[in-house]
Amino acid sequence: MIAENLKAVRDRIAAACERAGRAPESVRLIAVSKTKPAEAVAEAYAAGQRLFGENHAQELTAKKPVLPQDIEWHFIGNLQRNKVKYVVGSAALIHSVNSEALAKEIDRVAGNRGLIQEVLAEINVGGEESKQGIDADEARGLVEAIAALPHLRLRGLMTVAPPAEDPETVRPVFKRLREMLAEFRPLTREPEAFDQLSMGMSGDFAAAIEEGATYVRIGTSIFGPREYPAKAAEAPKIKS
Repeated sequence: MIAENLKAVRDRIAAACERAGRAPESVRLIAVSKTKPAEAVAEAYAAGQRLFGENHAQELTAKKPVLPQDIEWHFIGNLQRNKVKYVVGSAALIHSVNSEALAKEIDRVAGNRGLIQEVLAEINVGGEESKQGIDADEARGLVEAIAALPHLRLRGLMTVAPPAEDPETVRPVFKRLREMLAEFRPLTREPEAFDQLSMGMSGDFAAAIEEGATYVRIGTSIFGPREYPAKAAEAPKIKS
């Protein structure tokens, strides 16, 4: 079932790219495996998927050692500062840097390990109180703060759109994030590398692609509904 779901999602990504006049390879699919066991990730891997996203440090820590080493892991959830040490270096890209304090802690840990950690700044474009991400009117300051840190490489922006039955109602959120990417590019240390937009999930990823997404984060359409408590949480919990 996971293989069939992956094919269906990839077909929809290709169709959205065709509508937007984009090459399908310009969009990378992140299979969001939170709450799913390592066996489900392995099934997706067998179907050709290599990029996976986790929301919790303990799940990333539990799954990564028992799965193929050529998997590219991204961290896409809310990251607590006391969990940064478990994610830096394990995740190729941290999507959810939503404060200067968090950015500084990631920079500190990366510096101690002799690493450059790639990150995205998470912007709450929709202005929802329930969503993580810095408010849009404070985003410029966050981008400038991240760009100043020596052990971070700022690759772009991320947002989570408000839930909507009609994806067209959240298209302006995706459009605004794309505009912000262009606006903030001159503020960064490597403007040519500031080119990634992480936006779009199972219900709205086609609209996100049409508005310029380079990463789409899709879980339910691949793995089915989330499972609580997470099966993957059989590994010991990480202590603060």
